[in-house]
Amino acid sequence: MKPTNLYIITGSSKGIGKALVEMLSQDKKNQIIGISRSEMKMDSPNYHPIVLDLGNLEVLGDRWDEFFPAGTFEKIIMINNAGWIGQVDHFGKLDPKNILDIFNINTLAPALLMNEFIKRYGGSKEAERIVVNISSGAAKKPVDGWSGYCASKAALNMLTEIAQKEALIQSSGILFFALSPGVVDTKMQEDIRSAPLEGFTSLPKFQGLKANKELSTPKQTAEKIMFLIENPSKFGEVLQDVRDF
Repeated sequence: MKPTNLYIITGSSKGIGKALVEMLSQDKKNQIIGISRSEMKMDSPNYHPIVLDLGNLEVLGDRWDEFFPAGTFEKIIMINNAGWIGQVDHFGKLDPKNILDIFNINTLAPALLMNEFIKRYGGSKEAERIVVNISSGAAKKPVDGWSGYCASKAALNMLTEIAQKEALIQSSGILFFALSPGVVDTKMQEDIRSAPLEGFTSLPKFQGLKANKELSTPKQTAEKIMFLIENPSKFGEVLQDVRDF
């Protein structure tokens, strides 16, 4: 069976991204391009892994043809899921490279990917096309120790809103969403819980979420993302939160 749906997923080897790949690979109609720093081995003919550090922006342009294959598809979906909490600490204690890297991964890489997605598929009006950028509730509130994470996700929200506005102006038909996934039991949460208390006063709260089993599983969150993708007409706003549906 020739795949009729194309899914491009970043951060595909762990957490939410891995759950999405596992879910989507069960349907032979789906062709899945997975981009991540580490390879996830999967015995599935419709899954194509690409090992790449999205923080290395200089090499992205050399890989566009792998990320965005040509073809006729009924549905073309990109999920910018890769994200990084970065160094959790206060200003004055941050490694300058950390400040650069967190914006590269959380903001600049998704912006470059969106730009190329539109360039490649903007004219493919016979296909349903959706871009979902995984954002965070932290994009809307200041959290001490999370300066880079909050700011990079806030910037991603605005990029997504502008992309949707431009899609309407151009009548391209592409839909854009920035989706906050809630608090999910992933490696990122482990990094957050290992932060220094003096650099992150919300540490006890996040330790409590884990201890009290209040974290969502990657699978639960992946199911919410797929519900959004499969029912876009139910979601009128660009900024969405899985805790609202």
